[in-house]
Amino acid sequence: MSLASKAAAKAAEANGQPGEETTPPATDGWGLPEREPEGPSPEVLAYEAATSDDDPEQVPVIVAWNRVMKDVRAIAKASQVESGPAKFWYRGVDAAMEAFAPVIRRHGVLVIPHKVVAEHAPATTSGGKPARETTVTIQYRIYGPMGDYIEGEAAGESLDNGDKGAAKSQSVALRTFLFHAGMVPLRDTDPDAHNLERGEAAPRKATDYRDEALEPRTSKSRLRQMHHELKSMNRLAELVENEIGDSESIGDLIVRIGHTRQ
Repeated sequence: MSLASKAAAKAAEANGQPGEETTPPATDGWGLPEREPEGPSPEVLAYEAATSDDDPEQVPVIVAWNRVMKDVRAIAKASQVESGPAKFWYRGVDAAMEAFAPVIRRHGVLVIPHKVVAEHAPATTSGGKPARETTVTIQYRIYGPMGDYIEGEAAGESLDNGDKGAAKSQSVALRTFLFHAGMVPLRDTDPDAHNLERGEAAPRKATDYRDEALEPRTSKSRLRQMHHELKSMNRLAELVENEIGDSESIGDLIVRIGHTRQ
């Protein structure tokens, strides 16, 4: 009989009860009562109940992905950006994951990043703080239950002043890929519901191009695009007042700013 059992027996005899040997409660290594293992959470039980069918039907990946598209319907822009001057609604990677995750499991589909190409460049935030711009191009493979797959690509871009740039850009790429590959609509009003007469858009002023070029967030690829637009309109020689008050052609200004953003 263990010391704990003997102590329990003597305590029972002192209380006028028969001195039978009792088994003390199980304890962990710290002398605390062991906790009974907890069962699955209600969320897990609900998921298991909803997906307790047999293995998915062995069909080609094209058929399986078509079934995913049938099950994933429109996803509205339900998230809102509230920080900064811009306020807008968007549908993010969380909305994409919540919509696609249970459906692709049900149909035996896997969405796997196969190849990631990342580019990094120093940048500056609108507040003048140093940051890093990350652009990724990811090749995804969609595997079906039979092991065959189809491929597609998506790009993502982010601006971050910490170490989250790569993760953010990959999240954007995944969201874009799922929405595009799944042809997921927005639940927005049909564009044909509004009848607008087309008018001629006013051409952008050279000062508008200047302001955009001087904006630190304007990427080098966008600067090249602006230069091409002005060249196609034969407007590269238009003079503007640059950031130090001197007169400079808009074409030269864009090229000069582009060289500073290597």
